[in-house]
Amino acid sequence: MIDIPVNAEVRCSDGPAGRSAYVIVNPVNQLLTHLVVREEWPPFGEHMVPVDQVEETSPEVIRLSCTLEQLRKMEPFEFEQYVRVKSPNYEKWQGSMVAWPYVLPANSTSFEEDRYIPMELENTPPGELAVRRGARVEASDGYFGQVEELLVNSKNMHVTHLVVREKHLRKRRDVAIPVSQINHVEENTVHLKLDRQSINELPTIPVQRWSL
Repeated sequence: MIDIPVNAEVRCSDGPAGRSAYVIVNPVNQLLTHLVVREEWPPFGEHMVPVDQVEETSPEVIRLSCTLEQLRKMEPFEFEQYVRVKSPNYEKWQGSMVAWPYVLPANSTSFEEDRYIPMELENTPPGELAVRRGARVEASDGYFGQVEELLVNSKNMHVTHLVVREKHLRKRRDVAIPVSQINHVEENTVHLKLDRQSINELPTIPVQRWSL
């Protein structure tokens, strides 16, 4: 198996590119499809990199086969969408006093105007999930830890395990949890079928870094 670290340094063939922010997984077939790379300089863009561009990984570094120019042309992970809303235009209230909470006159619709509010959205392919480092992991009987990395079968690129860091006052350890034991995933939270005792009894799995 190979290890895809999140929040690791990412380097293109011609120089540093940023850091790994997310991995994108198809939850039906557990196939890893993309790595999201966040640039570390303005405008701090995030790009979706197909996994076939990954040449080598270590705990701290992911090396890509593409150049920086090719990376910047890849599909953005976040994009802006503008939502139209109705809001009062207080500039039209000539001679009016404004206090909190705002009180509008009976014909307040005449004081309304269209405004457009930007919303940042994740450009995740339909039916797939974006998993980030630090996502909360809930066992069936309560909080267990946070996502650290993913283990991937190097032959078919299927995600096999979540590497979860268990945090206690006295100890910290990483546990590899089979993806078959994921009940469901909500925003920034992974819910497991297992209870905490069952997770603690899981065997250790050897990890091999990816090097082609």
